[in-house]
Amino acid sequence: VQLQACGGGLLQAGGSLRLSCAAPGPTFSRRDMAWFRQAPGKEREFVAVVRWRGAVPVYANSVKGRFTISRDNAKNTAYLQMDNLKFEDTAVYYCAKSRTSSVILSSLGGPDQYDAWGHGTQVTVSS
Repeated sequence: VQLQACGGGLLQAGGSLRLSCAAPGPTFSRRDMAWFRQAPGKEREFVAVVRWRGAVPVYANSVKGRFTISRDNAKNTAYLQMDNLKFEDTAVYYCAKSRTSSVILSSLGGPDQYDAWGHGTQVTVSS
């Protein structure tokens, strides 16, 4: 299943963006939804995940306090609200849906836990 991520753009440091990720299919409400990002020349890195069971979201330290992940099960959509953006947040952002409904906490940051990915949306922050 191909996810559809959108909402990226070009903006100045300190600005805000809201990314959206539509995830068609019947399993959305029982899967964790995550955002990853990949900057030029770097590996894909975990950004945040929102659990389907309603537990507290998990964030990478680099975005904690600035980004907020959420989901709307009625719309099969996940969101990433990004505030106080920094130059180092520049990357292609990908959303992903977990393979199973039972990903353990310590594995949430691993890309191999997700089997459905969006094409990615570019976020460029100028300093």
